[in-house]
Amino acid sequence: MKYFIGYVLLSCMVFQSCLQSNKKINGVSFVAANNAIADDHLSPVVNLNSNFAALMPFGFIKTLEHPDIVFNTEKQWFGEREEGVLQYAEKLKAKNIKIMVKPQLWVWRGEYTGGIAMKTEADWLMLETAYRHFILEYARVAEVVNADIYCIGTELENFVAARPEFWNRLITEIKDVYSGKLTYAANWDEYKRTPFWDALDYIGIDAYFPVSESKTPTIEECLQGWLPYKQEIKELSETEGKPVLFTEFGYRSIDFSGKEPWVSDRSKTSLNFEAQTATTQALFDTFWDEDWFAGGFIWKWFHNHKESGGMTDTQFTPQNKPVENVIQSQYKKFR
Repeated sequence: MKYFIGYVLLSCMVFQSCLQSNKKINGVSFVAANNAIADDHLSPVVNLNSNFAALMPFGFIKTLEHPDIVFNTEKQWFGEREEGVLQYAEKLKAKNIKIMVKPQLWVWRGEYTGGIAMKTEADWLMLETAYRHFILEYARVAEVVNADIYCIGTELENFVAARPEFWNRLITEIKDVYSGKLTYAANWDEYKRTPFWDALDYIGIDAYFPVSESKTPTIEECLQGWLPYKQEIKELSETEGKPVLFTEFGYRSIDFSGKEPWVSDRSKTSLNFEAQTATTQALFDTFWDEDWFAGGFIWKWFHNHKESGGMTDTQFTPQNKPVENVIQSQYKKFR
């Protein structure tokens, strides 16, 4: 009898281990709103089988060459400020949704943040001071809300390349005030040059890789398109000894959605839900079964679910589109 009991216990332990290893970060990039959120805003997140949400307070820069950062002001929307992060985190955690705090910069007119670069040493030092203030403030907020992950920056390639010593010092300072896991959200064509993965817990990638040239790509075509990128990502994970986290991923519901997935140009209005579904499924099929892959955050999710997305929307959100069912099913397997 004791051998039988031992066998049962061992089987249970093995099964539990398999369950744990099968679990992923099934996240949503939760867009800041101009008001507090309530339980009815979060039911769709729960129904999606999501277990993580990225909260994204914003700092604003006038131009790519401007060193000052404005943040946490009354002129910003509620969800973009400190009080919004605190309220959103409290409500999400009550629904057993874990938190990644992901402060982001917004350049006037939405210019690409990777292009931020100063012309003088004096301006670089001013930018360092401003960014340090911004990112340490939200690191403290992340500690207060007991966030599981803190993202120290998003798509700041020129800033990172030009000032590596600053970033190493900043990471040390962040660890003095925040005790959770750290990542950085590198753009899909930046991550191989990011110099400080050894100091973080996850290799973070905004995964807008081009995987298909077709108007309506098939899943198989996208799987083939992922092969070279997947190998490079896996090799970096093995070299650094760190799991990979897609800090953002997703596709628009338009023609050629896999060709230049980073493009958010609103002049593109050719609805194509089949393309969005195929590209999304292929991404899941490529990565979610891999042990070295931690999971990711779908871009993007709005609090007012009933009014978001839908069958006339060409943007990234999966809400009220066929792809939402794909994500719901996939997240359920790995929750």
